[in-house]
Order: sequence, then structure tokens, then C-alpha cells
Amino acid sequence: MSRGKKPVLCAAVITAAFFFAPVAVHAAEPASAEITAAVDDAVARYRLPGIAVGIVQGGEVRQIEVRGELAAGSGEPVDAGTLFKIASNTKAMTGALLARLVDQGRLQWKDPVVRHLPAFRMHDDWVTREIQVRDLLIHNSGLGAGAGDLMLWPEPNHFTRADVIHGLRHLRPIASFRSEYAYDNTLYIVAGEVAAAAGGAPYDALLRREVFAPLGMARCQIGEWQRDAVGNIARPHYRRGDAFVAADADPAVIADMPMAAAGGVRCSLDDMLRWAAAWLALERGDAGGASPWLSDTQRDAAWTPHTLMPLSRRMRQWDNSHYSGYGYGWRLTDVDGTRKVSHTGTLSGMYSSLTLLPDLDAGIVVLINADADEARTVLTQTLVKQFTASQLRPAVAMYAGLLAAERADASAGQGAVAARPPQPEPVAVPAGELPGLDGRWRDPWFGDVDICPQPDGGLRFASHKSPRLAGAVMRSDDRLLVRWDDRGIETDAWLLPPAPDAARGAPLRMAKLDPEADFSYDFEDLAFIRSGDCRVDRGSGH
Repeated sequence: MSRGKKPVLCAAVITAAFFFAPVAVHAAEPASAEITAAVDDAVARYRLPGIAVGIVQGGEVRQIEVRGELAAGSGEPVDAGTLFKIASNTKAMTGALLARLVDQGRLQWKDPVVRHLPAFRMHDDWVTREIQVRDLLIHNSGLGAGAGDLMLWPEPNHFTRADVIHGLRHLRPIASFRSEYAYDNTLYIVAGEVAAAAGGAPYDALLRREVFAPLGMARCQIGEWQRDAVGNIARPHYRRGDAFVAADADPAVIADMPMAAAGGVRCSLDDMLRWAAAWLALERGDAGGASPWLSDTQRDAAWTPHTLMPLSRRMRQWDNSHYSGYGYGWRLTDVDGTRKVSHTGTLSGMYSSLTLLPDLDAGIVVLINADADEARTVLTQTLVKQFTASQLRPAVAMYAGLLAAERADASAGQGAVAARPPQPEPVAVPAGELPGLDGRWRDPWFGDVDICPQPDGGLRFASHKSPRLAGAVMRSDDRLLVRWDDRGIETDAWLLPPAPDAARGAPLRMAKLDPEADFSYDFEDLAFIRSGDCRVDRGSGH
């Protein structure tokens, strides 16, 4: 995630102007010019390469704002039909697919997972027996946040869905089953395979049949598809200094990735507005007459807070929120006295958000083709407040200033902590310098990696199943790290070999170089055991 420095506004002025008593909810339509101005401000402030924003209310698309290019400098404009990776906004679609199957009598939410997937196992046998289909969607498994995500990202990789499901038995929980919330992706892969087993077709075919087709989401893509036949595809962008640089274009054939059910859908703004409108139509009882695409019972189940989530200080201060929970692929809370049903998506240089305000019959979609966490936060917040508290004249600058004030407060709070001295620039570790480090190492869920000598005299780390996780072994002061060749990977990783006097068979471990990096880089869950020597492959150098 981007952590570029932003202008710091006066925290005292912002706080005095903003932290207010609860406001009366109203359904007045925000001024079109205010929405346009908010999008323009976000694009200029964060130098976004491309963005698509839409508002739906009362069953109609009220406003569409598109800016920028598919790839910076390409000259190809973003429009309402441009495909973006919606990432974890896929989760509500997986939940809706399962809900459709429940409506059809093909499964029940309380079915044990093993009824549909007999080979499924969790680390604990009791959890294996007790975990239900509903549990796969609500982040209550006891696993740590992002556990097993290195089987899904960075993409593409060589893991299969079967690999992901098999790997779950090796992931140790950090909490009791159903005791607390921790965001999860891998169990959504299981959910997709439960849908496939119950629905009698692969996940991608079912999603097209049960969600995309009935709702007219014609541009949405899942599974394997042809890049040039579809066309008009936004490329991810990563920050390089003060600018965003486009990632490489997709291959001609986009593969069916194992992470599909957790975050693999791509949709256009038009599609996402149809998706938002379909849920709002269910809420007002205008969703297909005698045969709505989803029953009232399943809509209510999807929007029930099955797992409590932390209620952050920011949510209380910015939105006067009173509760926070997770439904079947949706985050649920209140803002200024009205319900908010939402989700975000973050994946490989793309950010999305979908916000529904059911009591106001309004929906907001934001799609950005850049690594733009703060831009998404402040723009979405500004647009929501146009509906719930427009008298405050919410603006992107206001929320950017509040975030800057948060950072300033956090830095001041850390002022008493002695800063670590600057670390020397990492240098390559010569092969042979660390006896016992070179060789093949195996983790029970991540598989094999090689740490082997190279023709240039250095050591190289290379994963067998995740080829983007490859790079030189370096030394920084007294610590080892892997510097990934692919600089699109958010954080390098510390390499923590067994101590020289450790017992035979002690594990080699890893950790994020940046402890605040996305939890999907779950290097801390790895425990490699040496399984053999480096293998010399002709022409490979190791």
C-alpha cells in the first residue's frame, strides 16, 4: 500500500470543524457538481492514472465520472466499460452465489463443509467436523489475518485450488474457532469449491450463470478468458517516487486463478452499478416481481452481522458509528444514523470500493487502477457524506487533512522511542559464506524453495510454486533478507535461518521487512525444513 507523504493540515482546525454531534439523515440528492469536484480533487491530489466513479439512487444511475487512462501514457481513456480488478468485492458475489444455491435447495448455510468436500481438513480435527458453510464467509475460523495468502498472491503462481485447500490443514490457528474476527481469503476458496460441488459446475461457470447473467453484468470476467477478445482493460499501477508506473500488460490468455472466489473478478463501472442497483432493489422490494433474483431471506442473511468486527476510533469520530460486523461478503455498520453496507478491494495495484446506503436507496462505486489506499479512503468518505451529512460540505481535502493529522499524532506518540540507527545498504551474500543455508527447503503448505549459489557468486532464493517470489539473498548489518527481483511486490522479506547451535531440523523462518505491509504477505507463517541439497539443472545455474 502507498504510504507517500501528504500535506499536513492543522489538526486542531480540522478537528474543531469536523467532530460533530450526530446529524439527521436525509435522502436529498447531493449536488452533481460536488461529486464532480470530489473526483477531480482526488485525481489531482493523488495523481491517479485512471478512475471510474458512479452513483446509483432510486433505481437509476445518477452520475458517472471517469478520468485518466487504461495505462499511464497510453492515450487509451478509461470509460464506464473499462474492466478493473475488483479484488475482495468478489467476496459478496461468492456469498450471493451460495445464497442462490441455498434458495434452490442445493445446500444449507449450516451444512458441515465436509458434507460437500469430504477431503477438507483444518488443523484441528474438531474444527474440521464443526465448521459450516456459513463460517467460510465470516472470518471467524481462528486463523490469523491473511493466513495462507502466499498460496494466492502474488499472482500468477502455480498453486491450484486443491493445493490451497490441502494447505489449510497445516495452518495453525492463533485463536479459538468462532471466538474473534480475523480477515481471511483462503476459506473463500473453499467456499467457491463448496458452490461448485453443490451446483454441479465449476465456480466460474456458476458465477456467470447465477450472478452475472441474471443481473446483466455482461462485461464481468471470471475464470479463463481472452484479453484481446474482451478489450478495454485497465492496467495496475505502482508508485515509483512521485509517479505511478503501469505494470506489464496481461497475457493474451488470462488464466483461471486459484484465488478467484476471494478476489478474482474483473468488472466495469457499468457492471458494478448494476450489482449495486440489484441489492438496493431487493431492499425496496422491486427486484423481479414474483421471482426476484434472491429471496428476502437470503438478502437478510447476507446483511446480518454474523461476526463482530472492531469499531475503530476513526469510525466513531468520522461517522458516529455504533457497531461493526461482517455478513456474507459484506462489511456492515452505521454512518450518521443510517445503515452502511460496503466492501473494499485491494489487489496488485488496483483499489475498489462499493458502498450501499440502503435507507437512502443509494450506492457508490469507486474503481482505481493504482496503488491508492488513501485516495480510495478519502474519496469514498467524501461521497458517502454527500448523502449523509452534506451540510458539512465534505471535501477530499478535509479527509486528507484528517489522515495527515492521524499520522502526525502517531509520529508524535512515537517520539519518545529511540529511533533505530540508519541501516547500511544491503550487500549480496557470497555463496558459501553461510554453511547450511544453501539447499532446498520445504514448508508443508507453501512447498519448496531453493536457496542456491548463482554464477555471479551470490545466493538466490526461488520459490517453486510462486515464481514472482525470487530474489537475491542480501545482508543488512547483522540480518539477512531477500530482495525480490519483482519490485511490484510490496515488501522484501527477512530471512531467519536456524541458529548455528540449533537442533537438527530447526526451521528457517521469514518475516516482512516492512511490518506494516499488507497482511497477505504472510511470511511469518512459513517454517521451512531443509530437505536436500541444491540441484544442478543444466543451464539454470543451480
